[in-house]
Amino acid sequence: MLNIYFGDMPSAIYNTSGYFNNVYLDSWLDDPLDREMIQAIDKGKPLGPNAVETEALGVIPPTKLSGGVKTLMLIHHLPDKVFNASNCGDNCARWILKIAKTQDITINLRHIMNFGKRKFRANIVNNGQTVESMEELAEVAARYV
Repeated sequence: MLNIYFGDMPSAIYNTSGYFNNVYLDSWLDDPLDREMIQAIDKGKPLGPNAVETEALGVIPPTKLSGGVKTLMLIHHLPDKVFNASNCGDNCARWILKIAKTQDITINLRHIMNFGKRKFRANIVNNGQTVESMEELAEVAARYV
């Protein structure tokens, strides 16, 4: 289930890129979902535990992946922590929903992320309301961001 807290959340990890650089494990690059996300968002292919080949930058270390991919990988591997998903672009929204289908996650948003036109379920932590569409999400989020 996806849980969203809108606005300032002191317990959320705001600098997801820096956090990732200090906690990620080499084994994450072998995870099928992580590989899919790296391909879709950064147009990259993990070559091993310390290298990702990308179209734009060539071969890079995992610490040079985009902030969006880093945040998604943290959400996926550390679901007990809350990460600032506003570090992600809207191109990450479908991946957040995919992660939330198999595990309970809570994200912090400081903007209204576009989750698209399809129905989805998210619990708004601020008020306990469950939303099932972008229209409902935007209406609630506007109160907090």
